[in-house]
Amino acid sequence: MLTEKTLIQLLSHQGPEAAPERARELGQLGYMQWLGGLPGDAPYPQTALAALRLAEPYAGASGAVAEFCALLAASLTLPLTPLDLSLPLPRRRGGARTRRLSL
Repeated sequence: MLTEKTLIQLLSHQGPEAAPERARELGQLGYMQWLGGLPGDAPYPQTALAALRLAEPYAGASGAVAEFCALLAASLTLPLTPLDLSLPLPRRRGGARTRRLSL
């Protein structure tokens, strides 16, 4: 259920034509959301493989899902290495001026 929710969110926020940097940010956020939602007693390798199998068919439709899949695959490789995860940088989206222009 958690994987499906994450995929729906990634697919609804991103298309194949979106900027690669934004796709990377969304994919990382999706992975962090998925990882944070796992129960503490969940077997990680089996859960990650199931999520990867579920997400792979959609990797071509969205750069964010492709990044999510890449992170899942990287987390399963041995020997384990730290993943390069970061939160998106804060940015202005227009504020009041953009709202006034949309009227």
